[in-house]
Amino acid sequence: MSQKESFYYQIEFLSKYYKTVAFDFAGFGKSQTPKTAYSVGGYADWVIKLGNLLQIKEPHIVAHSFGARVAIKLLGEKNYSANKLVITGGAGIVKPRSLRYIRRVNAYKRIKKLFPRFAEKHFGSEEYKKLCPIMRKSYVKIVNEDLTLIAKNIAVPTLLIYGENDFTTPYLEEGVTFNKLIKNSKLFKMQGGHFCFCERYNIFNNHIYDFLKE
Repeated sequence: MSQKESFYYQIEFLSKYYKTVAFDFAGFGKSQTPKTAYSVGGYADWVIKLGNLLQIKEPHIVAHSFGARVAIKLLGEKNYSANKLVITGGAGIVKPRSLRYIRRVNAYKRIKKLFPRFAEKHFGSEEYKKLCPIMRKSYVKIVNEDLTLIAKNIAVPTLLIYGENDFTTPYLEEGVTFNKLIKNSKLFKMQGGHFCFCERYNIFNNHIYDFLKE
C-alpha cells in the first residue's frame, strides 16, 4: 500500500507553482482505517468530503494506481469539477478471468469455510495478505470493479503516463485502453516501472508541468 510520501518529488516541484495538497486515503499511510469496507465509490465520496472541508475548487488532479481509480470515479460518475487530470500507472480495467483464476477463487471460498487461517495464509497476493480484515474487504471490492464505461464520461484534458516496465498496470493493457476511452487524453510512455514518477522524476515533472500550463 502506497502513501503520499511517494509523491515527494512532485510535491516539492509543483508547490513552486501551485497550491499543492497531498493526502493519504482512509486506511493508507497515516490515515485511520475506516470502520467499514470502502468501494471505489466510497473513496470518491471521501475525497469529495475532504475537498469541501479544505475548500478545494476545480483542482488539477495527479493520481497514481489505485488513486487513478478514484479519480476516474470522481470525474466519470460523481460529476466532480476538476481542471485537468494526470494519471500515472492508472488501474481500473478488469480483464476477462481465466479458467485457472476462477478455479482458484472457488477453491479459496471452499477452503475458507473450513480452514480460514490456512486460506488467508496461502491464497491471495502478497499485497492482499498484508492488509487488515477491513482493508481486505475493500481490496476485493476495488479490484473487481471495471471502470471502462465510467472512463468514457471523463471530459477534462487528461495526461496518461505509464512506465514501459510497469508490470502492475501495463502500458498496453491499461494505458492504451484508457487513452482510447478518454476522449481528450494524451498518452506518454517513459522509462521506469509502476513508480516511474519516482524513478525518473525530472522527466515526469517536466511532462506534467508542460501539460498543466497548456
